[in-house]
Amino acid sequence: MRNSRFDKSRLPSRHVTEGPARAPHRSYFYAMGISEEEIHSPWVGVATCWNEAAPCNIALNRQAQSVKQGVKKGGGCPREFTTITVTDGIAMGHEGMRSSLASRDAIADTVELTMRGHCYDALVGLAGCDKSLPGMMMAMVRLNVPSVFIYGGSILPGKLNGRDVVVQDVFEAVGQHQAGNMSDAELDILERVACPSAGACGGQYTANTMACVSEAIGLALPNSSGAPAPYESRDQYGLASGEAVMRLIEKNIRARDVVTRKSLENAARVVACTGGSTNGGLHLPAIAHEAGIEFDLFDVCDIFRDTPYFVNLRPGGEYVAKDLYEVGGVPVVMRELRRAGLIHEDCITATGRTIGEELDLVDRVVDGRVIHPVTTPITPTGGVVGLKGNLAPDGAIVKVAGMTPEEQVFSGPARVFDSEEEAFAAVQKRAYREGEVIVIRNEGPAGGPGMREMLATTAALSGQGMGKKVALITDGRFSGATRGFCVGHVGPEAAHGGPIALLRDGDVITIDAVKGEIDVDLSDDELAVRRAAWAGPRPTDYASGALWKYARLVGGARWGAVTHPGAAAETHVYMDQ
Repeated sequence: MRNSRFDKSRLPSRHVTEGPARAPHRSYFYAMGISEEEIHSPWVGVATCWNEAAPCNIALNRQAQSVKQGVKKGGGCPREFTTITVTDGIAMGHEGMRSSLASRDAIADTVELTMRGHCYDALVGLAGCDKSLPGMMMAMVRLNVPSVFIYGGSILPGKLNGRDVVVQDVFEAVGQHQAGNMSDAELDILERVACPSAGACGGQYTANTMACVSEAIGLALPNSSGAPAPYESRDQYGLASGEAVMRLIEKNIRARDVVTRKSLENAARVVACTGGSTNGGLHLPAIAHEAGIEFDLFDVCDIFRDTPYFVNLRPGGEYVAKDLYEVGGVPVVMRELRRAGLIHEDCITATGRTIGEELDLVDRVVDGRVIHPVTTPITPTGGVVGLKGNLAPDGAIVKVAGMTPEEQVFSGPARVFDSEEEAFAAVQKRAYREGEVIVIRNEGPAGGPGMREMLATTAALSGQGMGKKVALITDGRFSGATRGFCVGHVGPEAAHGGPIALLRDGDVITIDAVKGEIDVDLSDDELAVRRAAWAGPRPTDYASGALWKYARLVGGARWGAVTHPGAAAETHVYMDQ
């Protein structure tokens, strides 16, 4: 039996399903109860990051079943498989965080290898936690197969004393507890109620930021990222996504038809206007790299600079992902951007229609609380700003959502630490002074290795009431939940001999997010003298294993901290084999 809608002669799965030579392969398939009709249909990989590590991933297995139903309904043969996830909330504040960013590329690699090894024709990817979202999208673009992305959904907010609470409150409560402003009992109660369901962190942290990106870039169905993980409506989006990928196969619409320079710009607009995570400035260049598109941190930040910030989400604002969903979600946000002429409407999406055609179907209007009108934004420029100067020739990034223009300029003497542990210990002891710029170096992609997030340190500062009284810069990263004047992705990183490696206590650093500048008050001659005396990268304990390999392959944060040459160098496209 053959499915006449699809031409198997142009699909990768023909290599394992068609002709007498593939009889042994088909024997394996019959052993799993796959029918003859299914064997000769298109094969769709249904990839999830399901695991029992954290609430972000725990619902993905169930959601995958609805995707498989949609694939079958559309005439395809779904094959479910899983890949790894490292959950930042669990990995935060200790050595485990070194695995986080490296896991993004491992996810892309393992999905690629599974798809290639089994000759699947298309991909539906489900992801829940921070790095799993870009990792899954990178795999889609790398393989250039018909692809649909699905977010596992956000966690519901907890309730305490009549107000919503999220995990960010717990991280900051640790600082309040250390400062003597919160009792053991109060902390115990908060930790028990902050995370009441399955789903990823509810503020506009990295997971929800990249979920919004998945819609804006066109890889996810409109409004599919909004519903919280426990909502049964997520199953409807799974079913629809399975059916959608079959239409993409039929029309031969592939991931790189969707992910273009214009769609990347649309995605950067959505990160900016929602006050999204600074990690958007890392992951968008990495996704672009998989398509062979030059789109680095400076390109992202140019878009951030002239995009109004008008969506009132935590950590800079008041609301969480559930609230955004209830007032219309990403489609309403993008319709507001279109009103301001800030959206490329001709970009194709996973529906097979263009962004413009999808936005024509949106009939909801802004509510004025969560989504403000684009004509009266919270601030006239994006919630994330790029910086450049003699301290960061390859750029740096800072989230300014919720900060006044006056709070976006800071100058003070450096207090230099060679690791996050050193800095966190000093903050716990209050071994720093108001007005200083805390410098955490050797935490970049190669130097860490792994470009750890500094949430434990920044949350402790906020909990001590010092979040606005000091600044912090690092060649590492910040969590999307970070608040305060915190500059990340400083490049080149210390391990690559960047200026951050040459800083000493007392050097005066000036950060001006209004102008987009970050400088140290040192002459070029002084920097040259220090560079000549620099002893080289700090040695680490990671002399073998995955992190050793990652440290040697990874490039600079400006280009997305990628680990291979990308599509620009490829001579073989998987889908055309």
